[in-house]
Formats: sequence, structure tokens, C-alpha cells
Amino acid sequence: MEAHPHSGAPAYQRIAATFRARITSGELRAGDQLPTEHTIAEQFGVARQTVRTGLSLLIAEGLIVARRPHGHFVRRREHMIYRPQEKSRPRPVTPEMVDRFSQQIAAEGRVPSQRIEVSLVQAGADVADRLRVEPGVTVVARRRVRFINGEPININDSHFPLELVKDSAIMSPAYIPRGTDQVLADLGHRQDRAIDEILIRMPTPDEIHRLSLGPGTPVAAHYDTGYTADGRPVRCTVNILPGDRHRIVFERSWLS
Repeated sequence: MEAHPHSGAPAYQRIAATFRARITSGELRAGDQLPTEHTIAEQFGVARQTVRTGLSLLIAEGLIVARRPHGHFVRRREHMIYRPQEKSRPRPVTPEMVDRFSQQIAAEGRVPSQRIEVSLVQAGADVADRLRVEPGVTVVARRRVRFINGEPININDSHFPLELVKDSAIMSPAYIPRGTDQVLADLGHRQDRAIDEILIRMPTPDEIHRLSLGPGTPVAAHYDTGYTADGRPVRCTVNILPGDRHRIVFERSWLS
């Protein structure tokens, strides 16, 4: 049996620590296969159940995945740079317009996709507070999950007062080339400012399901609330960004 770091720890923790270090150092790269359970058991002088317990820690941390019957592999992660300020930057409206997310990911040589659904929901306390309506009031929710190379990357759910958008394109689950902000503007509710809030928390069961999150993965919840010139909130978008898949970048210009 070889000597290993954390020699005073239980064997399953030593197994996890050894392969965690090999992954974080880059010795084992995304897609690489770990040695078989039998090989690891012989290396550490333990039973295969002990190996499984150690590897289960790495699965819970999102570092490896089990692909039966082939074995364990270093998890491939799809990351994206998330720039909240991009949404407020103007762009020319064309019939071929695609959303900024798709533009960004395609420019990186990766494949973007999204799943959109529209439903009438009862506003939770967080959305109700930002839209200045009573909790439980019916609002329109455009629920969207974005994907990179087929893997879910984040959630983008926009909520609107029902009376403002009930007869508009916002009610359709189809992609809207001109964007929902322009639809609101065409309806007479042009936004002239927004408030951004970013909260760090653990995900809800619904978010875990929609994003296929591993145990213990925190998320950033980015609330983007849009207001008209008279101060009325007309949109509240909730972006859910898994902490292991995003780097949030803000760009600021110095005022003279």
C-alpha cells in the first residue's frame, strides 16, 4: 500500500482527497477516466465499498460522474461569463436578431440552446415585492432554461403583470426576436431604468431539478427589475446562476 496525503483520515476520505488533488491540479482533466474501483481498492488496501464511499464524495462535489458500467470520469463543465450590464446596451433590431446569450456562446464555438415555457403563476413573495403586487396575485411567467452543448447552464425567468401583457407576444412560448423589453415598449410601457440585486443562496428543489444540480451547489440569484419613467415596475427577471458554472463580471466606467 502506498503512502497518501491525509494519512490520519479515514480511508474513504484519503481516496477522495487524492483524486480531488489530481483533478484540481489538472493532472486529471475533463473527460478523463479514473482507475477502476478494483485498482483503487488495491492501491489503498481497502474494500471496494470503501472506494465507492470515497468516490461518492467527489460525485457530490460535482468533480466526477459515474457512467455505469464504464466507470468514473472527471466531469466536463460548461462555464460562461455572465455580464449583467450587457442587457442594457442597445443593439440594432433586425429580423435575424438572436439573443445575447446565443451570440456569446456561438462566438465561443459552442452550441447554445434554450427551452421556453409560459404560464400563469401566483407571484411569490420575492417577485410580488419587486412588482409591487400582493403575494399570490396571478402574473405571467416566461420560464427559460439555457443550455451550452446540451447541458443546462442557468435559469432566466421573467415575470410580468398579467394586465399589461395578456394579449401580447409575451404570452407565446416562442422565441421573440425583438425581445420582451421591446414588446413592453410597443405596449406603452418602455423601461428607462432597472435595479439589479444579486443574492447568494442554496437552490430550491425546483432549481435543482431544472438545472440538474449536484448536492451542495450554491447559486447566485440575480433579480433584474425594470421600471418605466414614472417609476412603475413592469418586469422582474430572476436569473439563477449555479456557482460552479459561472463567472460574474461587471464593467464600470469612471465618471469625469
